[in-house]
Amino acid sequence: MQTLDVAIVGGGPAGSSCAAFCALACLRTLVLEREKFPREKVCGDCLNPSCWPVLERLGVAQRVRDLPHSKLAAVEFLGIDGRKVIVDLPSGDDCELSVKRSLFDALLLKHARELGAHVREETTVTALAHDENWKIETASGESFFARTLIGADGRNSTVARLCNLLPRPARERVALQAHIPLPRNFGRRIVLQLLPEGYSGQAPVNETELNLCLVGAPPTISRLRQWAERHFEVPADQPWRTITPLTRLPVPCAHENLLFIGDAARVVEPFTGEGIYYALRSGELGANAIVKIIHGDDRKSALNEFTHAYAEMYRGRLWINRLARTAVLSPGVASLLVRLSPLSPMVMRLLTAKIAVPANDK
Repeated sequence: MQTLDVAIVGGGPAGSSCAAFCALACLRTLVLEREKFPREKVCGDCLNPSCWPVLERLGVAQRVRDLPHSKLAAVEFLGIDGRKVIVDLPSGDDCELSVKRSLFDALLLKHARELGAHVREETTVTALAHDENWKIETASGESFFARTLIGADGRNSTVARLCNLLPRPARERVALQAHIPLPRNFGRRIVLQLLPEGYSGQAPVNETELNLCLVGAPPTISRLRQWAERHFEVPADQPWRTITPLTRLPVPCAHENLLFIGDAARVVEPFTGEGIYYALRSGELGANAIVKIIHGDDRKSALNEFTHAYAEMYRGRLWINRLARTAVLSPGVASLLVRLSPLSPMVMRLLTAKIAVPANDK
């Protein structure tokens, strides 16, 4: 059986980005994806401006803009007491944009396939073995062999679990997400609303639908859902997607011929809207490292460069995730940021700038 250059487990934005860049470098690339695309994903559906340079390098920026979407003009922070702070977002072609993950992810995976990556959907990895190369076994009984392996399979990574690297999760919070009819006069804004039980994120994803996210602790998530049903007139039989954990310790991103990217490596708070950027960029960084290794560059140097670039991607931003976690666990405390004036607008602009200004990641 042919030995591939790289096998990527997971076909979301991290895996698809990595596969596309590997295929562009003429590597023999395989993507193993558990689901059948298109599929929905628990997410705020927002692409912040940092994503556009990576999407341009992938060659899909215009195709993403052609998908049904909403251009977002502002973020509205809403405290428990109803006080609000509104911060404008960048405008122009590289603005904050919201698009359903079912459309976005399917486009990226299709693009990786078009560039020459082999994609196997509805394929579940069940076992891994490693000597000189990786042997990957699947639930269908098939086996694949690859020189390098990428774990891009999310916060509950099967690759990390099979390699005994998956940290114990902190199941202190739960996220619910649904697409509901867009309320009249909602506008082109993201609403981050603090509530006694947690918080809600709201953003239009097209002309007719609103992405509605709820995040809270297990004892309060049912009350958050009841609030949403009243506030947005959501029927009781509305289907909700759910995900947990929202936080766990990071997995070391670089091993000898095994890399982790996206949520498989580090889970960021959904509050920040940066998850897609981290996925795309880490996929690109992972591909850069794999290309160097396959082409005979010094492995240790390539892995060190990857690890350094990976850490730089998060530098100066993780404090926002800690702030977001505080907002859920102690929403009353977080609401102080909204109530304090004139400090509040300054803090919120700083927070928004950190997640909405394009990153210098070339």
